[in-house]
Amino acid sequence: MKWQTTRFQIDLSTPRVMGIVNVTPDSFSDGGQHATSAMALRRCEQLILEGVDILDVGAESTRPGAQPLSLADELDRVLPLVRDVLSLGVPVSVDTYKPQVMQAVLDLGADIINDIWALRWHDGANVLRGDQVIAAHPNCGVCLMHMHLEPQTMQVQPMQGDVVPQVLSFLKHSALYLYGLGVEKARILLDPGIGFGKTVAQNFSLLARQSELLATDYPLLVGWSRKSSLAGMSGDPSVQNLSPQQRLAPSLVAAVLAVQRGASVVRVHDVKETVQALRVLEAAR
Repeated sequence: MKWQTTRFQIDLSTPRVMGIVNVTPDSFSDGGQHATSAMALRRCEQLILEGVDILDVGAESTRPGAQPLSLADELDRVLPLVRDVLSLGVPVSVDTYKPQVMQAVLDLGADIINDIWALRWHDGANVLRGDQVIAAHPNCGVCLMHMHLEPQTMQVQPMQGDVVPQVLSFLKHSALYLYGLGVEKARILLDPGIGFGKTVAQNFSLLARQSELLATDYPLLVGWSRKSSLAGMSGDPSVQNLSPQQRLAPSLVAAVLAVQRGASVVRVHDVKETVQALRVLEAAR
């Protein structure tokens, strides 16, 4: 199985590591660490040395409660970095939900659009829609994620009931809709959206029953890295008080379990350690 993207066909017969690079001052885990294009480029170069398969760059924080970023500010942050990173020889994904940003980065040659809104967002004017941008492109890759409500409200009013069939239904219909617009199946990956409007128990339900999501017949991209649920799983204060940067061990376990349950791509902050962990898993297989 291969993921068709703008410049690459990514072989998914072995699990792939997507490295997170946030050009933001306020992301939940690494806000401010790579806030300039030069800093972010150095981070991308480091992740390549660590064995990353795909770089995922983003300019807007979508942590719970995050405020939206203006279109102009997002373009100012992300375009210079995308121009530079495209020369590094690895697939470049851009984490955005704004159709205008999608169009701009695809015009530069970006390989993948990674959208937390699954191409549903619009600015009210309906001048340009994300699904139109993706459908008009001949071969870019796309990842459609499940999110309940929006970043400002998703953890205030999380989902109710059994989330697995709800997430499965949403992802299936989102993929089929895009396929109906002429987007080839090989271009589409799906993401259950760990932490996006789900409780701790619901997130772990998605992990425990992740194989059920394979019923969509599309590959899965899963992002557990440094998520708060990894610190909220226990009544032990020593675990609950872990900062995002201290969640390496549970992040690695979650990544390995996600791959064991069928994930084709894991989206992570800690690339070197995740690559090493997955090599152990592959050796054991």
